[in-house]
This record gives sequence, structure tokens and C-alpha cells, in this order.
Amino acid sequence: MDVNIFRAELETRLKIEKEYLIQELSSINNNLEKLDLLGKFNEKYKELIRRIAAEERIDLNALNTIENSSEHLTNEQIILGKTMSVYDNLADELYVEITTTK
Repeated sequence: MDVNIFRAELETRLKIEKEYLIQELSSINNNLEKLDLLGKFNEKYKELIRRIAAEERIDLNALNTIENSSEHLTNEQIILGKTMSVYDNLADELYVEITTTK
């Protein structure tokens, strides 16, 4: 499993999902409903990890023996650790859009 390729593919798809959510903002008037889009984005992040893993035939529950020699981490834990910064950056961008869109 090449985590860098996985990360790049996830980032591309998450950017697309973020843009869809930004488009959805224009139809939402309630501020709490707008903030709910952050939760929706989080769910998309987890869903995309599962989808890409399935496409690449990666068992998320399997122990990863390449990335970590002394620790016993699953592929999912490795992927989450290596991709969280991508999610954080895009979630921050989405938050700015949510809070500045009237």
C-alpha cells in the first residue's frame, strides 16, 4: 500500500466534496444547519477512505507490517494518521466558507 498515492487520491476527492458542500450553502438559511455541513464533511472523509480502500483492495482492519515495525497498527490507523492533515486543512477552509457566507 502506497500511503502517498492514497493520500493524493483522497485529497482530490475531498476537495470535490468540499465544493459540493459549498454549493449547498446557498440553499441553507439556518446557521446551525450550515455548521452541520462540517459533520457531513467528516462523514464524507470516512466514507472516502473506505471507498478508496475497497477500490485498491486494502483491508483496513489488517495489521500493517510495512509502515510500522514495532507498533501494531492497522492499515486504517496508518491511513488516518497520514491523511488527517489533509482533512483538517479542507475542513478549516469549509468552516471559513460557512462562517463568511450570508
